[in-house]
Amino acid sequence: MARELRESSDGEREKLEALVRVRFDALAPVMDERRMRLWAAAEATAIGPGGGALVSRATGISEGRIVAGRRELAELARAPASTPPQHQRVRRVGGGRPRADRANPDLSPALEELVAPATRGDPESPLRWTSKGVRTLAAELRALGHEVGPTTVSLLLHELGYSLQAAKKTVEGKQHPDRDEQFRNINTQAKECLAGGIPVISVDTKKKELVGSFKNGGREWQPIGIPTRALVHDFPQDAVGKAIPYGVYDTGRNEAWVSVGTDHDTAEFAVATIARWWNVMGRKSYAGAKELFITADAGGSNGYRSRQWKLGLQEFANTTGLEIRVSHFPPGTSKWNKIEHRLFSHISMNWRGKLLTSHEAIVSLIAGTTTRTGLRVKARLDRRRYRTGLTVPDRVFKQLQIEPHEFQGLWNYTIRPNGDRSREQ
Repeated sequence: MARELRESSDGEREKLEALVRVRFDALAPVMDERRMRLWAAAEATAIGPGGGALVSRATGISEGRIVAGRRELAELARAPASTPPQHQRVRRVGGGRPRADRANPDLSPALEELVAPATRGDPESPLRWTSKGVRTLAAELRALGHEVGPTTVSLLLHELGYSLQAAKKTVEGKQHPDRDEQFRNINTQAKECLAGGIPVISVDTKKKELVGSFKNGGREWQPIGIPTRALVHDFPQDAVGKAIPYGVYDTGRNEAWVSVGTDHDTAEFAVATIARWWNVMGRKSYAGAKELFITADAGGSNGYRSRQWKLGLQEFANTTGLEIRVSHFPPGTSKWNKIEHRLFSHISMNWRGKLLTSHEAIVSLIAGTTTRTGLRVKARLDRRRYRTGLTVPDRVFKQLQIEPHEFQGLWNYTIRPNGDRSREQ
């Protein structure tokens, strides 16, 4: 546990901290002061080095009390079983120093005022992020006349809905002035479509992978001293080939389709994958549907500037008779696309530590991805060749049945079937 804590990321440490906080909140009403410090000491000991600071941040129990609890646990462990328990001082309920924010009602508003200008993040999430450390914030508060330490600041930040994050993990390039409005627009449309029985899918290309005996990040259980052997260098010339997973995530049914391409990530490949999802999964799940809502990134094979993408969707609409409504996430916000954290992240966790030695192995690992919330994934290998560098002439593009929406028509548009070519499903 100690080694894992040292090697874990900020996000993993925060998850562990959140678990400790949940247990503390559940037990606090039935624990007196002594039981509380013994429990905190036991949690810190189980976590290992750094556990005392983590438990203190999660619960607000001072590290001094946790140290005292550890000493007490050690004494209890050394005492013979026949030794009667010694009387221990137990603080009465409500005893001790009052919390800093209760003794000083101006503390929380002052902290909020310091942090608010630095917050940013997903407007659809209640979680707010800040890049200021608790020691810096505590020093600034003391300069304003508030006597407070970093542990209390950490506790107050959690209660205010903040989480410490590294700036480099939250800012993705320039932010468009309509960024937040587009988030709200996508959220509103998705809710309306789901309520009306209209399928809502999130699409994107996962990171390309070299196929071969290359080291894959992460660890898995192996016999001691017999690790899986991988190549020392990740040279492309040593690869069997490349794998290009393009995914379609059905947000309403928590299902996904992934086509693993072997050629190029093109708009034609992206639309072909959507068509395969519809023929294998979507048509059956949404019998009688007349419309489809697609959320996609701003760039790549499904970018809003790609004429080939729109031509492919027009042909898909003509074939199925579906009206295709599309909304792109603003530039630099690809991480908010649901497919990233509802599908791709779980695929990465499922194959961590495993060698992606063949395309068939990759397809099997993707198809075997599940979650506790019931995610179901189907995957197929797509060995078709997809040409690059294709262009769509102006005369062809003008014939597409594209209707830009009133708000940000480049990002939001509907493609209707061509009446001369469409047919019923």
